[in-house]
Amino acid sequence: MPRDAKIFIAGHRGMVGSAITRKFEREGYTRLLKRTHRELDLRNQQAVKEFFDLERPEYVVLASAKVGGIMANKTHPAEFLVENLEIQNNVIMQAFRTGVKKFCFLGSSCIYPCKAPQPIKEEYLLTGPLEPTNEGYALAKIAGYKLCLYLSKEYGFPTVSLMPCNLYGTNDNYDPENSHVFPAFIRRFTEAAAKQLPEVTLWGTGAPLREFLHVDDVADAVYYFLQNRNEPEVINIGYGSDLSIRELAEKIAAAAGFTGRLRWDSSRPDGMYRKLMDSTRARSLGWSPKISLDEGIARTVREYLAGDGRRNG
Repeated sequence: MPRDAKIFIAGHRGMVGSAITRKFEREGYTRLLKRTHRELDLRNQQAVKEFFDLERPEYVVLASAKVGGIMANKTHPAEFLVENLEIQNNVIMQAFRTGVKKFCFLGSSCIYPCKAPQPIKEEYLLTGPLEPTNEGYALAKIAGYKLCLYLSKEYGFPTVSLMPCNLYGTNDNYDPENSHVFPAFIRRFTEAAAKQLPEVTLWGTGAPLREFLHVDDVADAVYYFLQNRNEPEVINIGYGSDLSIRELAEKIAAAAGFTGRLRWDSSRPDGMYRKLMDSTRARSLGWSPKISLDEGIARTVREYLAGDGRRNG
């Protein structure tokens, strides 16, 4: 990609989109197209068409999505399905119509069956039922990937689809009602440490296993595969190992300086028991993560305490 290429990063203010924007800026790209939700509602088909007709981006990264934690997904599955389908269909089809040189679709590990063998290989997609607590979001992401795949195979539309594991880091969403587990723990434990609370109650049993990747590593993957991958099949982007939610809580509590007791409320849902991605394909193609989990936790705690790198906090 030439440094003066026009690149549209859809969702540039979100955690993933902002990390991708920072990556491209560091690499010397000067014509990044950015639009806030107020400036361009990606759910609006006509508005998206007018944007593509006017700007004619050469490369597109779709990092915009309606996202949320277990409770938000479980409570509003229709909204997660419909809004993500609208965003994806509008951006993908206009990119295809206007002849974009390369399109990057970002999905999620939740596209895989809830009882898939571990670690999860790309070929396990659509081999079993999805995790019920985020089925709406998962169905939308599957549809987005398949649309990219079909356009590639039928018309030669150049796409790459990346499926990251659980992400965390700079510019995460720390809203107490809608955040994911990692930022929720960062907020809970830093506040508990500041107030010197004797105890913090957490949802579930703490037994489920999760894999976490720093958002700067997924930005690096996007940059790498846009330039080094010309096949439309899905690629897993993962850290390579997982840990229990209990272990994660203990690590974040220690980094935040919380020394009180952890209490687990087993009446609350755990979600899918394990989601470890098999990222062998990505590594065989030349990409691997660079930020260790301990380093990422320490960096994220520092950013949160400094008041940087957070949304809805």
